[in-house]
Amino acid sequence: MNRLFILLYGTAIFFLSTQSGWSQDYRTGIGLRAGGPNGVTIKHFTKPKVAVEGIISSRWRGLGFTGLIEGHTRAFNINRLNFIYGAGAHVYFWGESKRGYSPYGRSSVVGIDGILGLEYNFREIPINISIDWKPTFNLNVDDGFWGDDGALSIRYIF
Repeated sequence: MNRLFILLYGTAIFFLSTQSGWSQDYRTGIGLRAGGPNGVTIKHFTKPKVAVEGIISSRWRGLGFTGLIEGHTRAFNINRLNFIYGAGAHVYFWGESKRGYSPYGRSSVVGIDGILGLEYNFREIPINISIDWKPTFNLNVDDGFWGDDGALSIRYIF
């Protein structure tokens, strides 16, 4: 079993180290998102400058799922610092418990999202950090704009 693990690990390291042609220093990152809603984030590059990001977060004792498509370009001509921009959609669910808080008196909301931010990939360690603002507009409620979703994300990249 240990030999199989070593073989798989070595193959993965070899495969990842031979990847080239990507403007990013990584293909996939997973980590924590701390901000307005806190959660978990996973980002994967599908093209050299295009990534998809999934976020699972908690807001007002509810659970949210967000999917984003993001473009990345070098920011301020600094290596490993990238400007992030993109759009996506979200859905949030709240339980019907007496202690749970459900905005708008609903058990769920759906909406569209934008994202703007900066991301830095460290050279010495497989970590990146990003800071972003993710405004959202809920489609199934009146006056459903949330402009308070800003966050700091820290990801392990590979």
